[in-house]
Amino acid sequence: LKDTVGSKWQVVDGAIVFDETKPRSGGGDIVTDEAYENYELNLEWKVRKGSNSGIIFDIQEDPKYSATYATGPEMQVLDNIDAEDNKKENHLAGCLYDMAGDASVSKPVPVGEWNKVRLIQNKGHLTFYLNGTKTFEGQIGSEEWNKLIANSKFKDSYFANFAKVAKGKIALQEHPGSTHWRNIKIKTL
Repeated sequence: LKDTVGSKWQVVDGAIVFDETKPRSGGGDIVTDEAYENYELNLEWKVRKGSNSGIIFDIQEDPKYSATYATGPEMQVLDNIDAEDNKKENHLAGCLYDMAGDASVSKPVPVGEWNKVRLIQNKGHLTFYLNGTKTFEGQIGSEEWNKLIANSKFKDSYFANFAKVAKGKIALQEHPGSTHWRNIKIKTL
């Protein structure tokens, strides 16, 4: 993790924009200064064709972790039609990335239009909404949660401290494509 915002991030027309076509310098993901435990995050996102990103939360920043996703789970942001990572249901927009997902509730609006996210974490209880539809609900640290991890890529030793703490920083992910973010609001519960 770096202390500077990378050159691929810009503010355009009131939105934070990640554009992979820009030359790279500085940091990658944009990460909050504060850690959050009980909160409601509301924001809007839109992607260009083929884009892939995410909202990573409960991040434990430490030099021993080389990436935000080493400790933080992710609410997926994706062009469900044309992104390369659209083959698994738990990789679709609004899903708990690589852990839980259902195509019947992953209904992003068309590419280039704004999607609305509501992510609530309260005492380790998580609820995701994409465009008003609930896409995930679960309890961090529960038996079911641990089964989700055990059946995901996060079971590998690299992720030994993945999703262990229901408190941490929040990131907008640097990932292939172009993603726009706006109306970002975090309310402490």
